Amino acid sequence: MNIGSASSKSGLPAKTIRYYEDIGLLKPERAENGYRDYSTSDVHKLRFLQRSRGLGFSVEECRQLLALYEDKERASADVKSIAQSKLVEIDRKIIELRELQQTLKHLVAHCHGDRRPDCPILETISGEK
Repeated sequence: MNIGSASSKSGLPAKTIRYYEDIGLLKPERAENGYRDYSTSDVHKLRFLQRSRGLGFSVEECRQLLALYEDKERASADVKSIAQSKLVEIDRKIIELRELQQTLKHLVAHCHGDRRPDCPILETISGEK
């Protein structure tokens, strides 16, 4: 199938599909006319990549997961290790976001939000406070 069909069936834009090919995550066959010829297996890999990216895995982590998925001799411990590392990273980001939220809430609460020019939000951002 052509890239348009693969895009439609996978839910990924053609540009993303080409990118995945450029970085070696996917290698579709080529038809006699030189156009990419995507198989059902290629579309399955594209969906796999889309779901992996949706879970927050980086391109390199997706590469590892795809290699493990295709390796029928894999140890599930290897997959779990990648997922656990991602979970630790997500937990760290959540903590950082909560800290940012508290800081911004504090700044917003202390800004009068009136016609006066003094503003603790801008003072903090500029480093004056």
